[in-house]
Amino acid sequence: MAQNAFSRREFLHRSGFVASLAMVQASLPRWMPRLAFAPRYQSARGDVLVCVFLRGGADALNMIVPYAEAAYYAQRPDLALARPDDASAAADQRVLDLDGFFGLHPGMAPLLPLFQSGTALAVHASGSPDPTRSHFEAMDYMERGTPGMQALASGWIGRHLATLSNGNNSPVRAVGWGTAVPQSLRGFISPLALQSIADYHLAGRPEVAAQMLNTLRGLYDLETDGLQAAAQATQDALQVVQSVDIGGYVPRNGATYPEDDFAFGLLQTAALIRAEVGLEVACLDLGGWDTHEAQGAAAGRQANLVGQLASGLAAFCQDMQADMGRISLVVMSEFGRRVDQNASRGTDHGRGGALLLLGQHFQRSGVYTQWPGLEDLDGGALRVTTDYRDVLAELLQIRLGNPALDQIFPTHTVALPGLFRV
Repeated sequence: MAQNAFSRREFLHRSGFVASLAMVQASLPRWMPRLAFAPRYQSARGDVLVCVFLRGGADALNMIVPYAEAAYYAQRPDLALARPDDASAAADQRVLDLDGFFGLHPGMAPLLPLFQSGTALAVHASGSPDPTRSHFEAMDYMERGTPGMQALASGWIGRHLATLSNGNNSPVRAVGWGTAVPQSLRGFISPLALQSIADYHLAGRPEVAAQMLNTLRGLYDLETDGLQAAAQATQDALQVVQSVDIGGYVPRNGATYPEDDFAFGLLQTAALIRAEVGLEVACLDLGGWDTHEAQGAAAGRQANLVGQLASGLAAFCQDMQADMGRISLVVMSEFGRRVDQNASRGTDHGRGGALLLLGQHFQRSGVYTQWPGLEDLDGGALRVTTDYRDVLAELLQIRLGNPALDQIFPTHTVALPGLFRV
């Protein structure tokens, strides 16, 4: 074992592989893909899962707004959004009514038609049962799917892919768009395979890609089956990805994607789905949600993020219109914010938040919640009444065809909320 490890280090040193990775990392944009690959299968089944993580703790109370509750306005004199019937406020500053109690932030207007048509659903007062208000811990626990426990190195999506014998033979079962492979994807592929392609850019520099492929081919000469397999899997995946003409992709149905990193990740996801290369999971991040100060209400820091999120998602859904019947999209964040605003006109770390679901197979519409109210709080924050794992578990079982919930969420007894239909 020690001899093999030394051989690999020696090889990497001789080839200049580490230097080439550093060069690519420094030169490529933030939406650069980090790809994750699984073993070979023969065919796929179930929806494509698109998972969006809002990193920083998104303020769900100013996204899916409980405008009918007086405590919302009492606790947020500067941050509360005007009621839908408040004639003293401009139309673009008012909440967009959903059901007479909850409404959308006006920046989420692009998603209102999806809620009205039953293809968008918010799960409010949802989140992790672990009480931590540390960003790092909360994100780590949520992506592992084991709140309060780090014993498992894998993530919930990784375990889903590992337990789903669906016959998919694609070397590109999952892709993560971001600065690192998300913890949720880890576990069903080798760490070496992840590291060997960590800095490959889909539409980037062909000379760097060629150098990387030459380096990977050199791994075949080593006397380690694992290295050879990882190199082969990586090369197969790169060849599949190179065959998809991302630069020439034309969105359908008149969809226009915003010109930002998040929207471009969604566009590339759409291109891979349309290319029928066997993609099963795509993970995207949108950061910046830690709004401790100057959060703003209908305008400002959070409103800009809300608009970016909604515009990107709406473009994706419009582009994929006819294909949304085979796509399940979930938006989550590590926790919500406190109910009361702070002295800096922002909000501090809280507990309960909201999951946003997009697709065409919901049992319900609008907002699903076991609403705890804004007076009986958990340390000043919205209580969690729906475990996020119950929602994900039902999605995986009903829409992605995976019944192995006890292996995907091994520390949790699942209680399905009845949100999805076949």
